[in-house]
Amino acid sequence: MTFFTVVTRGLMRRPVRTGLTIVGIAIGIAAVVALVGISRGFETSWQTGMKSRGTDIVVSNMGSALTPKPFSATVVERITPLPHVAETCTLLVDLISVEKAEMMIVSARQWGGFSWKNLKIVSGRLPNDDAERAVVLGKTAAEVLVKKVGDTLQLETEELAVVGIVDGGAVVENGSVILSLPLLQEITGNQGKINIIDLRVTPGTTKEELTRLCEQITGLVPEARAVIAGEHIRDSQAYRMISAMSWGTSLLAVLVGVLGVMNTMLMTVFERTQEICVLLAIGWKRSRIVRMVLWESALLGFLGGVGGVLIGVVGVKLLVTTPAIRGLLEPELNPQLLVMAVAIAVVVGVFSGIYPAWRSSRLTPSHALHG
Repeated sequence: MTFFTVVTRGLMRRPVRTGLTIVGIAIGIAAVVALVGISRGFETSWQTGMKSRGTDIVVSNMGSALTPKPFSATVVERITPLPHVAETCTLLVDLISVEKAEMMIVSARQWGGFSWKNLKIVSGRLPNDDAERAVVLGKTAAEVLVKKVGDTLQLETEELAVVGIVDGGAVVENGSVILSLPLLQEITGNQGKINIIDLRVTPGTTKEELTRLCEQITGLVPEARAVIAGEHIRDSQAYRMISAMSWGTSLLAVLVGVLGVMNTMLMTVFERTQEICVLLAIGWKRSRIVRMVLWESALLGFLGGVGGVLIGVVGVKLLVTTPAIRGLLEPELNPQLLVMAVAIAVVVGVFSGIYPAWRSSRLTPSHALHG
């Protein structure tokens, strides 16, 4: 009988209990995969959106909300004269309920600004001017809202014509309702207000010059803060809170898994007292008994980790197809995250097995006489 046979036989002795323990670990690891993958995906989706628009610097006031706070559009006049500033485009972006979609990105853009130029027309056209009471929809937004060119869209209290379907080259762009800045300012009562300035720098600007420019803009515009594109979401209080909550919830779920594995291994050691004593009597060293228990708990963690990764991936894939989330983000389920999740499960298993392994090492062959 090999060492590995003893390990697997110990787990199969109580298949129901072993199975429930694996399920408990799997649920905890699925929470890690789902919550961390979604929070990272939120950041990555916005970074990709910035890149697709050709934005180098974002000026905004990302407070505790998911969207920036509005400020006066006149601040752009302080920014355009600065060195290395090539183009600016002012925006008013919000996450609001649009018809059947509970939450959708509404992106109002300065007419003629570069943020319009990345939009590839799938059908229809762009608005004729900034006064036309019309919107274009990202292709994902069109699918979620079940709209086509020629339909109307209810935005707040206004009915606007859908004149085009576009491909923005990123998840957040394709999940957006896009219209001219003055039109959304009028509809929402935010005349003269914006909440984002997209900025392009001159070609050849170095990373150091980009950082200095951000510092200059932040000094000139106390109403907002300039950061390199893609980093503004990561720096927001809302994102940090979501990320912290994701890890906190995941760790709580993992803690439940720790207690489950420890309970299972303690019961296993208790039920196998005679077997462990016999193994000691025939020459097994105490260190080998410890390794046996740790291998069993590590195997429990590994199986739970693999199951948790599968549950988490499938769950996230199903979740992002729901109308409430579709078009807002693309989860980041990269191999590093999945390997890390399985590694966490194995570590959980080993950690949970330390005390049961120590208990098993304290047994002596004479304990078998009490069975």
